[in-house]
Amino acid sequence: MEYLTNSAEGTKTAAKKIIIKLLKRPHQGALVLVLVGELGAGKTTFVQGLAKTLGVKEKILSPTFVIQKRFMIYDLRFKNKFKNLYHLDCYRIENAKNLAGLGLEEILKDKKNLVVIEWAERVANILPADTVWLNFQHKGGDKRKITI
Repeated sequence: MEYLTNSAEGTKTAAKKIIIKLLKRPHQGALVLVLVGELGAGKTTFVQGLAKTLGVKEKILSPTFVIQKRFMIYDLRFKNKFKNLYHLDCYRIENAKNLAGLGLEEILKDKKNLVVIEWAERVANILPADTVWLNFQHKGGDKRKITI
């Protein structure tokens, strides 16, 4: 499945469309979305659109220096399915051992969690088999291609 966007707002709209489709997808524990792409490819913009769709009230910034942020989900369309949105950025992580102490193993087991991870290829060995991988590509100017 592919989405082409022409602006930051288009990337946020794609996030809304994608999460609505993924709600129907079965998953064992948390629904895990991995965002892959170079710096500036639109990953954090996508998370901002996703958070807005879910009714998250806080401002979404990349958690590069804190590694992980947790947000409450308020939109009633999604609250029955998810309680928390976890946003992780593994850019500064060398391997999964560096995530010890964050409680990620428990977070990944809870079906009420939606977990979005940037730069997850560094910790791929600990991700569930049903992880959804989204690839972000620059297509010139503000154009982006998102492939699931």
